[in-house]
Amino acid sequence: MADKRDYYEVLGVGKGASGDEIKKAFRKMSKKYHPDLHPGDKEAEAKFKEINEAYQVLSDDEKRQRYDQFGHAGVDGNAGFGGGGFGGFDMGDIGDIFSDIFGGGFGGFGGGRQRRNGPRRGSDFCQYINLSFEEAAFGCKKKINITKNDTCSECGGSGAKKGTQPVTCSQCNGTGQIQQRRQTMFGFSNVISECPTCHGKGKVIKEACPVCRGTGSVRQNKTVEVDIPAGIDNEHVMRISGAGNAGANGGPSGDLQLYIRVKPHEIFRRDGYDINVTFPITFVQAALGSTLKVPTIHGVVEYDIPEGTQTNTRFKLRGKGVPILNGRGNGDEYVTVTVEVPKNLSARQKEMLREFDEDENYVKKTSFTEKMKKIFK
Repeated sequence: MADKRDYYEVLGVGKGASGDEIKKAFRKMSKKYHPDLHPGDKEAEAKFKEINEAYQVLSDDEKRQRYDQFGHAGVDGNAGFGGGGFGGFDMGDIGDIFSDIFGGGFGGFGGGRQRRNGPRRGSDFCQYINLSFEEAAFGCKKKINITKNDTCSECGGSGAKKGTQPVTCSQCNGTGQIQQRRQTMFGFSNVISECPTCHGKGKVIKEACPVCRGTGSVRQNKTVEVDIPAGIDNEHVMRISGAGNAGANGGPSGDLQLYIRVKPHEIFRRDGYDINVTFPITFVQAALGSTLKVPTIHGVVEYDIPEGTQTNTRFKLRGKGVPILNGRGNGDEYVTVTVEVPKNLSARQKEMLREFDEDENYVKKTSFTEKMKKIFK
């Protein structure tokens, strides 16, 4: 998908906009681009979907906080359209707004919409997790502490005092909606709106649970053990199904999203599944050749370099990189050798090097000065 526009820009509001301002902007934009008012207009349809996606995120405090902190990456999988329907949208909230705007039955909204007394999935919970270079490469088990909304064990999530149950709302007869006839911009229409008594739930709690105070969920500290797969990398996001905030009315829990942060290694640098390392060698090793003992994440490996190896020569150790995430095999390790120039030489060592440099059998590289003479001769 192409880069998404900023959700605040889509609705035409500032980042400090209140919930009411966001809802008003959504109403206004929805009226302007609703597909039923623009039949066959693909551009209007696309704008309408974009508006709904933006509202889904900005109208939810938790999603809005993630969006403000992480941008679109923080809400991917929770917003947007899928398969021609309203993807991850809470149709109860959107249906309320469209019933107010267009009246019941307009554009497929109204009596057929999902009511709040139906099961609702819990929201996702986000958490950072820090890994060492090796933990990310080979995988590990991690125990993390989180504080999230969990189903109240006292009332089982009903919100009612133990031994009692919520009762059917007498005003809406359990539907969560009331129907009224109103005059709209399109004429008279039957408008279906949220029941003011039960607030769309269809049930009324006579005696609230003293533990959760009628909400059906409580904030709890949890320790979750997570299996980190081998090959995961920095900024990856792991999704743990069902480990998020509790659902409502018997709905499933949301997911736990783990944002991976990998600590840099002292000598290894990761590039995808490959590893780069710089290995210093002496002048003598470079000149005469040598068997190097090269570090890898899989252990020390011996590698023979030939005589006359030049600085910045690069060689590959096949299969000595990072295991491929959810796949087979490993990446490679690339080793770059750098020749270290000796310092603090003794007088004898300096003399030996001068003798070596002046030996007629020693083939010197053409100096920069000699090259310049040839060019400008």
